[in-house]
Amino acid sequence: MYSISFQEDSLFPRERLVTEGVGALSNQELLAIILRTGTRQSTVFEIAQKLLSQLNSLTDLKKMSLQELQSLSGIGRVKAIELQAIIELGSRIHKRESIEMESILSSKRLAKKMQNELGDKKQEHLVALYLNTQNQIIHQQTIFIGSATRSIAEPREILHYALKHMATSIILVHNHPSGAVVPSPNDDHVTKLVKEACDLMGLVLLDHLIVSYSDYFSYREKTDMI
Repeated sequence: MYSISFQEDSLFPRERLVTEGVGALSNQELLAIILRTGTRQSTVFEIAQKLLSQLNSLTDLKKMSLQELQSLSGIGRVKAIELQAIIELGSRIHKRESIEMESILSSKRLAKKMQNELGDKKQEHLVALYLNTQNQIIHQQTIFIGSATRSIAEPREILHYALKHMATSIILVHNHPSGAVVPSPNDDHVTKLVKEACDLMGLVLLDHLIVSYSDYFSYREKTDMI
């Protein structure tokens, strides 16, 4: 079972958080802050302790349904909802950090990721990925959503975010709702313009990927434009 240590000097976790930092607090103290209040029968620390005692690890907390949380003594519907919301927010933050710090190792690997994100879109999306010197994604930005009747982007829109996030290189990705990944003349034109703009600004255009649900095209792999 999940081990718990209750410290008498943890009676004021909010004050400890302020003076010692959030990292100094125990899991029980953090839960007590989130739960805020106890009941007539149990203090907030006792409720937090009981909840933790039913877990083999903290990851089990993410798996508990609203009904399972509400079945615990002292946790009603409102507290169960708040707990799930906080857990989900933490999960999304972790996911975002993982994406942003992911190193780009191959066009195929990145294309697979972007196929999952853009492959089933009904409109054309242009996404720019901004990377640091270690080829880690530091920012992902949707530049354009529209149709093939308009040029999908202007270089200044793309470079704006590169400068804002101090990126050293860029990867463009857009989808073809038709499912075909053969580049159009407009795709070639945009790739050429962005490449020239990057060269002028001292940035590197690493690739331009075209993705569909089942396939992808890499300008770096298939052409000499990049």
